[in-house]
Amino acid sequence: MKKTLLYIIGGIFILWLLYYAFIYFVPYSEGTRTGELIKFSHKGVVIKTWEGEISQGISGAQIFQFSVLDRDAEVITQLKENEGNYVKLTYIERFSTFFFWGDTQYFITEVEKSESPHFRK
Repeated sequence: MKKTLLYIIGGIFILWLLYYAFIYFVPYSEGTRTGELIKFSHKGVVIKTWEGEISQGISGAQIFQFSVLDRDAEVITQLKENEGNYVKLTYIERFSTFFFWGDTQYFITEVEKSESPHFRK
């Protein structure tokens, strides 16, 4: 009886491990988005995650929401410095996410300050 229970628990753990590895290592898509960084915050009660938004249109009708993993300290710093500016974000989209990673499936890997097409000199 104990062996059977141990095999069931071990099997469930291995399945969860495979699911986690698939979500972590297999990106659904990769790309870039450009817009005005309108929000970047560290939110949550028990587990805090970094969440942000860029506006991709003049009226703010096209909002792109994204998350940043805690280990990407350089990306977090660049986003804090560029809030309110026009930025180009490189992202990885995952099939799913975990509550301790962030709210969205889009995870930012690079930030580049860009020139706004609306307010060129």
